[in-house]
Amino acid sequence: MNAFARGASCYARDARLQQAVAWRLARHCRGLPLPEGPVVDLGAGSGNLSRALTGQRPGLDPLLVDNCPELLGEAAAPASRCRRWDLNAGLPPEAREAALLLSSFALHWLQAPEQQLRHWCEQLRPGGWLALAVPLEGSFASWHQAAERADVACSALPLPRQGDLLAALPPQCRPQRQQRLRFSCRYPSAMAFLAELKRHGVNGSASAQLSPSELRRLLKHWPMQEQDQGVSLNWDLLLLLARRDDS
Repeated sequence: MNAFARGASCYARDARLQQAVAWRLARHCRGLPLPEGPVVDLGAGSGNLSRALTGQRPGLDPLLVDNCPELLGEAAAPASRCRRWDLNAGLPPEAREAALLLSSFALHWLQAPEQQLRHWCEQLRPGGWLALAVPLEGSFASWHQAAERADVACSALPLPRQGDLLAALPPQCRPQRQQRLRFSCRYPSAMAFLAELKRHGVNGSASAQLSPSELRRLLKHWPMQEQDQGVSLNWDLLLLLARRDDS
């Protein structure tokens, strides 16, 4: 949590992929037929998804839920629309019987993503929707490849598998759209990529930090691009819209 707090201002300003994915997810929510009930942005962070949603569907006023007050402060939302809450404990009371639960780049940080996803769906109002974007196993292939070649631990955050997430959906919550998307981001060097993660406060797993000599080995074995000698990092994402149907 301290890492997120330190990186809050940088993340809000520079997380361009997260902003683009938030816009895409919000676009899919523009015409959803919603029942009465709360609209809640889970793991809202600096508010990328909520801003995108209100920009494309102005009648909605999401509640922003996150456990990092510094990130919520960057969202520039009224205090009445912000709720500090640890989603590892499930949903806050204000999010139950929701018409729309949204989450982008947040579920994978939870201790039991599949369990929490099922809980989110079970808390929807009949006819309610879940709109989700989450990174998947298969992301950061070049990072994993470099760690294997260098014989060091890969400190990338373990990510959920698409099949496990879809299997966690309860029977009454039916996918209406599911896409696996791949994005590629270029960096001048592997060190530039790792430094950006550190600035944003999202630099992987605290249980697998590398010593200076291990880091040098990792960088030495990182695959380089032939043309500009930079590096390319992939994100594999699941974009999911599911509706609760109790009929």
